[in-house]
Amino acid sequence: MHKVVILGTGPAGLTAAIYLARANMNPLIIEGNEPGGQLTLTTEVENFPGFTDGILGPELIGNMRKQAERFGAVFKSGWVTSVDTSQSPFLLQVNGIGEVAAEALILSTGASAKLLQIPGEAENIGTGVSTCATCDGFFYRGKKIVIVGGGDSAMEEASFLTKFATEVVIVHRRNELRASKIMQDRARQNEKISWKLNRMPVEVVSDGMKVTGLKVRNGETGEEEIIETDGIFVAIGHTPNTAFLDGQIETDETGYIQVVPGTTETNIPGIFACGDVQDKRYRQAITAAGSGCMAAMDTERYLEGQEIIDWSQTLSEKAGPK
Repeated sequence: MHKVVILGTGPAGLTAAIYLARANMNPLIIEGNEPGGQLTLTTEVENFPGFTDGILGPELIGNMRKQAERFGAVFKSGWVTSVDTSQSPFLLQVNGIGEVAAEALILSTGASAKLLQIPGEAENIGTGVSTCATCDGFFYRGKKIVIVGGGDSAMEEASFLTKFATEVVIVHRRNELRASKIMQDRARQNEKISWKLNRMPVEVVSDGMKVTGLKVRNGETGEEEIIETDGIFVAIGHTPNTAFLDGQIETDETGYIQVVPGTTETNIPGIFACGDVQDKRYRQAITAAGSGCMAAMDTERYLEGQEIIDWSQTLSEKAGPK
C-alpha cells in the first residue's frame, strides 16, 4: 500500500514528487518506457526559469529526479496495464512490478507527439526535427523552416515561427487544409509563409550532422523533390497517453483528461491529473511543472481529509478468500 502513486516522470510528475516527498508522503513514482517524457528529446531548453544560459532537456529532468529522491521519493520502472478505480484503494497492474495499491493517484502520463514515421525523422529529433515551435523556434533565427501539417496548430506554429525564420514553408499532404478559415487566412496573409500542398513527406534529408531538406512526393504527378530547409517542425497533433485507463476517467473527445477548472481533480475522488495529459493548449515544461505542484497540493488536502482505514484488511477483503 502506498499513500500516493505518481504515473509519469516528466516535469509534472517530478514536480508533484518533489512536493509530496517534502510533505513526508513517500510517493512511489512509476516511470514507463519513456522516462522523462518529451523533454528528454529536447536538446537546449532556454525558456525554463532559473537557467540563464539554458539547460539540456535530459539534464533538467535528471536534476528534478535527484531533487525528488533527496526528499525520499521512490522510483520504479514498469508499464501500467490497467487501473481499477471502482473503489479505494486503487489497484494498478504494472508490468515489471506486479500489483500496486494506492490511496491516491496522480496521472502525469503526458501526450506523445504524432510523428511522420518516415526515414531520417527519428534519428534527427533534436538536431533539426522538432515537434514544438515554442520550444525550439528561437534556434532557427534567420533560417529557412519547413512545417508539416494542415490544422489550426500547424497554422499557428507557422505564424509563430516567422518571428525567427526568414521563410516558413507549409507542407501538407492534401490540397485542402483542415485549419479553420480564420487561421488559414492569417497564414496566407503572412509574406514569410509559402506553400507546398498536395505533397507527401517521404524522407528527412541530412548531411550526417544536421537536417538539410525534406523529400516530398507530389500527389498528382508522383514526382519527388527535396525542399531545402534548416529545420522541420512536425505539427500533426498529439495523442494523450490515457488508453490504459480504459474509459474510467472522463476525457474529452480526443482523449485528454478532464479536470475540475482551477484544480487537478478528475471525476474520481482521489485521482488527479497534471501535465500534458490534461493540457492540450500550452504543453510547456513550465506549465506542466506548475500543474504538478497543484496536483501534489490537491492530493495532500485529499489525504488529510480521509479517515484512517486499515488498508491491509481492505485489500484482504478485496482479494476474497484464498
